[in-house]
Amino acid sequence: MRCSWAERSEVERAYHDDEWGVPVHDDRTLFERLALSTVQAGLALRTVLAKRASLRAAFHEFDIDRVAAMTDADIALVLADRGVIRHRLKVESIRNNARAARRIVEATGSFSDFLWTFARPDEPPRARPDSEPLPGRSDASDLMSEALRQRGFRFAGTAICHALMQSAGMVNDHAVECFRYR
Repeated sequence: MRCSWAERSEVERAYHDDEWGVPVHDDRTLFERLALSTVQAGLALRTVLAKRASLRAAFHEFDIDRVAAMTDADIALVLADRGVIRHRLKVESIRNNARAARRIVEATGSFSDFLWTFARPDEPPRARPDSEPLPGRSDASDLMSEALRQRGFRFAGTAICHALMQSAGMVNDHAVECFRYR
């Protein structure tokens, strides 16, 4: 048995089974997860996952330095691409957030190390039955959101930060019935 949200489509099922909740410590992958959480705001996860390949191509495989270097002309090309989610504020925030992430890397050496300071790995996973909705925030995501915003990130509210934390394995929000819970 898996979390019921992952039963809606094959792309969600594969994401759940292979990626969601698996600890990630790679700067590029964490930046991609943040960007995907950003574009997902207000949309179904399957919509974002269906456009993931196009988003990767448009944003240079989410290489932080290359995205940070994107020009306004590059952003205009992304906004013209039917393969991506063409929401101007979200697209521009990905470039902005790459620039902010680059500053964190320059200051601390690692985007991953910075983000993982907000994780609570010693806390046992919540015993959430599948009948309860997924949490949309936590005290830790509130702190992450505040810290990211102070560093110039946009589209980095607590719900987006919690989605990042869920996808990157910083919290375990699998249902207790799910084979991935343990």
